Amino acid sequence: MKLYSWQFGHATPAPGGPAIQTSAKEPGSAARPVPAQAPILWFHHRRTTAMQRNNPVRTRFSWPLRLGAALCITLVQGAAHASATGSAATAAAPRQAFFGELHVHTMNSPDAFMLNVRTTPDDAYRFAQGEAIPHISGVTIQLRAPLDFVAITDHSEYMGILPRLFAPQGELAALPIAARLTDKDPERRQAAVLEVLMSMGDNTPMPALVDKALRQSIWQEYVRSAERYYRPGEFSTLIGYEWTSSGALEEVNLHRNVIFRSSDVPKQPFSSFDSVEPRALWAWLDEQRKHGVEGMAIAHNSNLSNGLMFPSEVAFGGEKIDAAYAALRQRNEPLVEIAQIKGTSETHPLLSPNDEWAGFELLEDLLGGRGTQGEVKGSYARDAWLAGLVMQEQQGFNPYRFGVIAASDSHNSGSQVEEDNYHGKIGSADGTPETRRGGSFINTHHIKYSSAGLAGVWASENTREALYDALARRETFGTSGPRISVRFFAGTDWPADLLTQADWAQQAYAQGVPMGGELHHGTGDSAPEFLLWAAKDPSSAWLQRVQIVKGWVEDGATREAVFDVGCADGLSPDPATHRCPDNGATVSLETCDFDRHKGDGQIAARWRDPDFNPAQAAFYYARVLENPTCRWSTWDSLRTGLPLPEDVPATLQERAWTSPIWYQP
Repeated sequence: MKLYSWQFGHATPAPGGPAIQTSAKEPGSAARPVPAQAPILWFHHRRTTAMQRNNPVRTRFSWPLRLGAALCITLVQGAAHASATGSAATAAAPRQAFFGELHVHTMNSPDAFMLNVRTTPDDAYRFAQGEAIPHISGVTIQLRAPLDFVAITDHSEYMGILPRLFAPQGELAALPIAARLTDKDPERRQAAVLEVLMSMGDNTPMPALVDKALRQSIWQEYVRSAERYYRPGEFSTLIGYEWTSSGALEEVNLHRNVIFRSSDVPKQPFSSFDSVEPRALWAWLDEQRKHGVEGMAIAHNSNLSNGLMFPSEVAFGGEKIDAAYAALRQRNEPLVEIAQIKGTSETHPLLSPNDEWAGFELLEDLLGGRGTQGEVKGSYARDAWLAGLVMQEQQGFNPYRFGVIAASDSHNSGSQVEEDNYHGKIGSADGTPETRRGGSFINTHHIKYSSAGLAGVWASENTREALYDALARRETFGTSGPRISVRFFAGTDWPADLLTQADWAQQAYAQGVPMGGELHHGTGDSAPEFLLWAAKDPSSAWLQRVQIVKGWVEDGATREAVFDVGCADGLSPDPATHRCPDNGATVSLETCDFDRHKGDGQIAARWRDPDFNPAQAAFYYARVLENPTCRWSTWDSLRTGLPLPEDVPATLQERAWTSPIWYQP
């Protein structure tokens, strides 16, 4: 591990670096230096066996449903609302990195059921714990390592209804729509399917399918299932669902996942049948809180919102964005999915032309838009953070002080986050390499889907409450799949050898703020110092670099900059370009073997902003990049003999993103 101490753009090895011993990376590979002890992190990681591979099956379906100032800095820990307690400065117990999934669907989501998914919430819980479950293609799917937590987030619209309509002796079997759905005539069956699904897209529910007692009964089944699998301290099952609003515009994505803090949940979910407006969802969450029910919304696929997820003047529904809107949103929506199967939502090359990594795993065509590319302004997280700074400067409020996670949005009851372990997003639509190569769903080509992401949470223990509170205070990060661990702090007056001390993180909490926090300036002009540390996933590629991304407003215009602050292989960032030299890591397209002699297992850095202005508000977040590896589509080609697809890259650099730290003058 190379330890950097950065002062205004110049990197030098930090004094008192950790003791080094030599250990082999993997059998048959070159020896690599690793720390003699692990002072950096309390790292929670479990392992199990690899899963089996896929077999061919082919069908297609279409569905209309469319995330300092020297010693004078005041430290503020971010929180979404009053119940998110536990200031970073007073953290009583070491916080661990827990990895999990907050966005996965089962057969109880209508689109999944119609594409032949027959796995249940029980299956999803077993999958998250590392067990193998069946896949539509005829094989079993399994993670390489169990997750620490999961939330089953089936669509609230017609949640659990389709399996009941198809059950011959079920409580809905006597309904006329049930008879049409099971008609022997395939054309009549197809017409009935479209009738059900179009009623969702049009927000005109069939009365018999939204019966209050029925909805409450199905929802209680979810609660009981989550309770059965909850093992505090070992495996947490957060209770939630997806609010699937397309804003009455079927190609626009305004979807949110709703997550609750405990098993005290509402009698039934608030769905887009109740309202398609995000503000109504937030107001409902406020109302639930009055009755002791704590919940939050997490937006996803802002990249497919056509600019409506993060408006800057008028919100969806026509209301003007004002201080009340900002406060309502901040109370109820502290997080956004920065990556998932349907692409990344960090930024876009049109928004960040000087960021060489801005084009990572983009899905730009609107769902159902028949190749229509959406508006990028208002659709990406970095742009929203910048817009929030503008509103703060000009109007005194900021609705976009949110953190990030990543997720899968898998509709197979399991989140296939590993590139070489990918089995598609949704049932028979893309369940095999062949269907993934040539098929599409809602006019989106399967080949453009990503393999999925994971949520990282820094919490004191693996319980619903501790995890939820970490989500609420935004002490979170997201990855594109690998279990990369990353810590990010801002503060001042830290010892020169802090990163070599066993309790360095506790000291950083005591004298600084972690990711998701706010740093308030007192007096003086000295820049705050940032601490950044990252560690590789034990089963993934080696790390190449760690970066800090800054955004600010200057003379009324938004600005952004990307700084490489730590490089692998003993390299140092160029003080003029702020970029690490290429470490030369390669990957074979014939075998997908990646370079095991380049990169580091850990990279740590201390950095000060070379352009810091104490009077200028800003945000900073960290980004961690692995060495290149094969994309899932390349693995498919390798296994089937099909040529490499031309419309997606053969390789990628897996990464992690932290929630920002906001600096306030």
